[in-house]
Amino acid sequence: MKKIISVLLSAAMLLGLAGCGAKSGEEKKGEVSVFYYTYSDTYISSVRSAMDKILKDAGVNFNDYDANGNQTTQTEQIQTAISKGSSMLIVNVVDTGSNDAAQNIVNLAKAADIPLVFFNRSVEESVISSYDKCAFVGTDYEMAGHMQGKMIGEYLVENYDKVDLNGDGKISYVMFKGQEGNMEAIARTQYGVDDCNEVLKAAGKPELEFYDASNSNKYLVDQDGQWSSAAATNYMSTILAQYSQANNNMVELVIANNDEMALGAVSALQSAGYNTDGKTIIPVFGVDATDAARSAIEKGTMIGTIKQDAEGMASSITTIMNNFLGGKNKFDGIDTEEVVGTWRVNIPYSAYTAK
Repeated sequence: MKKIISVLLSAAMLLGLAGCGAKSGEEKKGEVSVFYYTYSDTYISSVRSAMDKILKDAGVNFNDYDANGNQTTQTEQIQTAISKGSSMLIVNVVDTGSNDAAQNIVNLAKAADIPLVFFNRSVEESVISSYDKCAFVGTDYEMAGHMQGKMIGEYLVENYDKVDLNGDGKISYVMFKGQEGNMEAIARTQYGVDDCNEVLKAAGKPELEFYDASNSNKYLVDQDGQWSSAAATNYMSTILAQYSQANNNMVELVIANNDEMALGAVSALQSAGYNTDGKTIIPVFGVDATDAARSAIEKGTMIGTIKQDAEGMASSITTIMNNFLGGKNKFDGIDTEEVVGTWRVNIPYSAYTAK
């Protein structure tokens, strides 16, 4: 209910802003420019849908831009939007491996005196704080990994013998990582395993064992950095050609940084005769709580996920946008429990499993 009210308030404030700007002439009248790292990311698409609805309902002139995973493309799009007289930049930055791309965007916005909100993909405090008309809306990305790890550990403790298909007293797992250098991916990859192991050790169980002893990273990464279902499907299909119940070395647990990769693994498992009605279930866990993942969990083909609140993120972004353009404190109307210092807003996570 609180989130619904927040969305309605955002829309109402935006309507007021549109009327106020037209009358006073004090605010810039250019488009609100929203830049996405890629339209193909399912979670990002859900944020986009929620934000588009808020902006459309408020009658705001806006334009969405798809960088298709290319930072050069996104930077050029931002430069074009600025030259067109954009009044607001909302950026889901492509390159999170260093501060360079985000700082360059901040410098462009600052030179044009245009407010800027980054969202979802991590940007460091030093970058945000270098411009007083800048903010970040995201999540406590480490928390997703901690929550996923705890969820997995508790599930394994309750279902250990069933999951331990070869009866060797250990659980063999694979980890699918979305992107190298991405802070969310790094945290989820680490804590999804570490926190699970803490739960297992507390219950007197051995730690997880990566299925491939020769892989020192203990993860498989989407080489294109797209966190895609296709990458996980390809990896899982390759794994299943060598690691199987028949060979007594079956992967017994799948952990993924996001739901798309989790669902890709499910697809490969189903093609091999697992995770369907009446068949052996290999537990699969993701992050995002997308519609497709929630459906899979209800059907029992996935076990759990960690929800990122797309509607809540869109609401907070547009509230901050309204505040910037209306000359208010940038965090006016934001739940104080979600505000971190003077630079960011964290949207809370929640666990999602079958009811």
